[in-house]
Amino acid sequence: MSPGMQGAIVLVATFAMLLSGAPVAFALGAISIVFIALFQGFGALHVVAETFYAGLNDFTLVSIPMFVMMGAAIGSSPAGKDLYEALDRWLYRLPGGLAISNLGACGLFAALTGSSPACCAAIGKMGIPEMRKRGYPDDVATGSICAGGTLGILIPPSITFILYGIATETSIGRLFLAGVFPGILLLGLFILWTLFIIWKRGFRSHAPDFRYTWRQKVESVPKIAPFLLIIAGVMYALYGGIATPSEAAGVGAALCVVLAVVIYRMWKPDRWWQILRDTTRESVMILMIIAAAVLFGYMLTSLYLTQTLAQAIADAHLNRWALMGLINLFLLVCGFFIPPAAIILMTSPILFPIVKAAGFDPVWFGVIMTINMEIGLIHPPVGLNIYIVNSIAPDVPVQRVMWGTIPYVGCMVLAIVILCVFPEIATWLPDTLMGPARH
Repeated sequence: MSPGMQGAIVLVATFAMLLSGAPVAFALGAISIVFIALFQGFGALHVVAETFYAGLNDFTLVSIPMFVMMGAAIGSSPAGKDLYEALDRWLYRLPGGLAISNLGACGLFAALTGSSPACCAAIGKMGIPEMRKRGYPDDVATGSICAGGTLGILIPPSITFILYGIATETSIGRLFLAGVFPGILLLGLFILWTLFIIWKRGFRSHAPDFRYTWRQKVESVPKIAPFLLIIAGVMYALYGGIATPSEAAGVGAALCVVLAVVIYRMWKPDRWWQILRDTTRESVMILMIIAAAVLFGYMLTSLYLTQTLAQAIADAHLNRWALMGLINLFLLVCGFFIPPAAIILMTSPILFPIVKAAGFDPVWFGVIMTINMEIGLIHPPVGLNIYIVNSIAPDVPVQRVMWGTIPYVGCMVLAIVILCVFPEIATWLPDTLMGPARH
């Protein structure tokens, strides 16, 4: 059987398994074992355990549970509520100030957690009821939270960037820096659209004579300032060459837990248990997906599927931008059905050699890939953030939530186009602070 036919069978089986609702790690592992045995014989299965272990035998992976613990400590405390209230008090004069506050809180919370679902749930639980109580249209209230939540995987520290860096052996520090300005760009596009639609509908969330005093504004800052200082400290340690990602993540997680306990008096064992439980559950899930994806990548390589696909694309002699357009379309379709972590770990072994051969910057491509993953988080049929928001506001029909996200999907597509025209938005900061990359 030709590699092309084998690849088609693997592709169909993989999508069928993932769409069946099976856990991603078990689905990838089962497919890998079946096809290794089917095409190479049962004697080839001796590599399965070794390859699975090798996928986890990387010290960089220690940073994942640490960043997850940062998010769990903050998500289990009222830090998200305080972020939201602080921004509302400073931005209430803007048209749609509450929606803008939510988007700003999502951006800051993203920098604290690195997780899109956590960001969406934490800010949505406070922001959506408050916006609806003040009369905001349901599609704006829910769509803005869905979109803002996606910033969790783009604004550093991002678990998605860590996975991409591990899968492609790209500097995680450079990736974190590369996500800063695109994250700000995307947040700015979200805010501009929200301002426009609120202005067009002539909506005001506060009475014209409503005012917060300066004292009320300043009072909202002290509780959130220590958490923002932790993020600044982690970034400085990481990019200043003081600590590795794993070390910086460990210190950041410890400080976030201490602050959560000290500032919010989280002394009770059940609060601690919640932090440890959430950290363990999400970390194990991610690490299992990583190990299974490494096994999946080994299967693809050993059957010469990745090499055949790369050669076919090279032989097509496509214009490099036409090639990038096809890659974006492929990632977009994958994002409709598969979680971001699984897509990055499954497709990177295939796409990375193609992207490098076409002359694209691997760090820049990591940002483009992540924005594509963001689109998948708010686009049906999977659209994880859509269902998180729907669970927060179950009386809002899912279809209305989806329609509310469509303009923000357009903002993400526009951001990808802008980054293609001006790649320096992603590459300037890492090149300036860490020197030009050697590819």
